[in-house]
Amino acid sequence: MRIHADSIVRHPLQIVYAAYRDRLPDIARTMPDVREVQVISREVGDPGPVLHNLWIADRDVPRVVAAVVRPEMLRWDDYARWNDAETHVDWRLSIPAFREQVRCSGRNAFFAEGPDTTRVVLSGELEIDVARVPGVPSLLARRLKPRIEDFIVRLLTPNLKQTNEALGRWLDAQR
Repeated sequence: MRIHADSIVRHPLQIVYAAYRDRLPDIARTMPDVREVQVISREVGDPGPVLHNLWIADRDVPRVVAAVVRPEMLRWDDYARWNDAETHVDWRLSIPAFREQVRCSGRNAFFAEGPDTTRVVLSGELEIDVARVPGVPSLLARRLKPRIEDFIVRLLTPNLKQTNEALGRWLDAQR
């Protein structure tokens, strides 16, 4: 299933790009649904750094699913290969609790929309192998797959925009 989010950040391209790449743990502290982002590794590369960040969500789990949703399910590994010359990042997410069942990857591209405005365009793909999710009957998996993917994309898209809003607020505070 396709993921897409398009946001405007009212700061210059190079400042937005560098902050997104280098200051994500600081920016995440201002986000209500994120406990923290930990930089696991950072390698200098060409045409830009290669990062592995661990995101840890800070969300209340509804009681109905609390018995099924464990804390380790509210974290994901973010593997990112930055391209400084073309101002984009190719990323891949891995959810430790569903490493074999969920595939999610894409690109965030950064575009100058004027001297003090940046457009951040996220495009990606999410695929869930529902038949391999524990507790889902194989007979229902094919029918549930599009519904589950659609539900997750509808949850993700506002969060992606919230990341860009948090980035804008964080940059405003740095002035």
